[in-house]
Amino acid sequence: MRLAAAASLGAALAITATACASSSSSSAASSSSTTSGGTSAVPAADNLKAAGCPSTIVLQTDWNPEAEHGGQYELLGPNPTINAGSKSVSGELVAHGGVDTGVQLQIRAGGPAIGYQTVSSQMYKDSSITLGYLGTDEQIALSQTQPTVAVMAGLQVSPQIIQWSPAAHPTWKTIADIGKTSTPVLYYQGASYMDYLIGKGVLKKSQVNGSYDGTPTVFVASGGQDAVQGFATAEPYIWSHDVRSWDKPLKYELIADAGFNFYQQEIGVRKDKLAALTPCLKKLVPIMQQAIVDYIANPAPAEKLILSLVTAYNNGWVYTQGTADYAVATMKKLGIVGDAPDGTLGAFTDARVQQLIGILTPIYAKQAKQTLPGLKPSDIVTNQFIDASISLKA
Repeated sequence: MRLAAAASLGAALAITATACASSSSSSAASSSSTTSGGTSAVPAADNLKAAGCPSTIVLQTDWNPEAEHGGQYELLGPNPTINAGSKSVSGELVAHGGVDTGVQLQIRAGGPAIGYQTVSSQMYKDSSITLGYLGTDEQIALSQTQPTVAVMAGLQVSPQIIQWSPAAHPTWKTIADIGKTSTPVLYYQGASYMDYLIGKGVLKKSQVNGSYDGTPTVFVASGGQDAVQGFATAEPYIWSHDVRSWDKPLKYELIADAGFNFYQQEIGVRKDKLAALTPCLKKLVPIMQQAIVDYIANPAPAEKLILSLVTAYNNGWVYTQGTADYAVATMKKLGIVGDAPDGTLGAFTDARVQQLIGILTPIYAKQAKQTLPGLKPSDIVTNQFIDASISLKA
């Protein structure tokens, strides 16, 4: 889960940049669509209404609007309505090239907008939610009590990292190098990847500190001697450009490269709704796959909408054009948005999911979390709706 924005630091830190677009509650903003989307008959291939989709498909995200969500904001047609009070945006759901699909899309912010609850719990609390952002670790932990099925991998690699100052630690190249020292590692309490890193002996329990609050305050106070969790798509840029009290480079390793290769920002549904939504998902998921391809090819329009939303929601989250551009470049460079090993965008790999089940089931058992007995990949992910012809390299 994302944490508090640097804007919440108050006088301790000065943030130099603010979001570069503005909007207000119930106002219109430009979206990623370049055509009207509702002026002609809906093509049968893209007719989500005829496929039995809800008249408004509701997508619950896990955080404030950001570039990692760009493929989903790409789906919004022209002049969507922004509701600053509910932290949501609604408009026509359009397919590739701005084609009308006959239904509406509402994208809701997560994190502070839902009291930092998991998206799974929000989906079970609010039955109007059609789709939600999930993570494999969350799915495994809640597989018995709030089961979900992911139907598309929104990100192929998690952007979660451990980062450090190369000036303070010039010899470090990996997280394992940190574990060879007694350096404090700041992280958000409850993060499942940390249980894995400790259990595998990559880091020592004595050196990790679960008091991280999402701000650079403690890290800066240490003079960069500490290591700290973050996201490859955010902190390395923000802290070195917008945090005046730091304003220095950072290096990092992806948690995935340290052995905890979980899926993050999967698009999923409640398990008890999967059967009813199947006809809809057969048409919807390929449209969502293509939207990610379109966004990566031309991120500027969706970025414009994202920045407008950040300004309209006005909840302390600072997000700039520079950060958005950096995030997209980093997602491309590191394959965070990328094709699965079989060359398909959005597909899951069962062996990877099974490995995570093997890692996390005993960890959760020690924490008295009740996972589904005999849990297997097909219980939490499916490729049945994925169009294998859709690829970033196609």
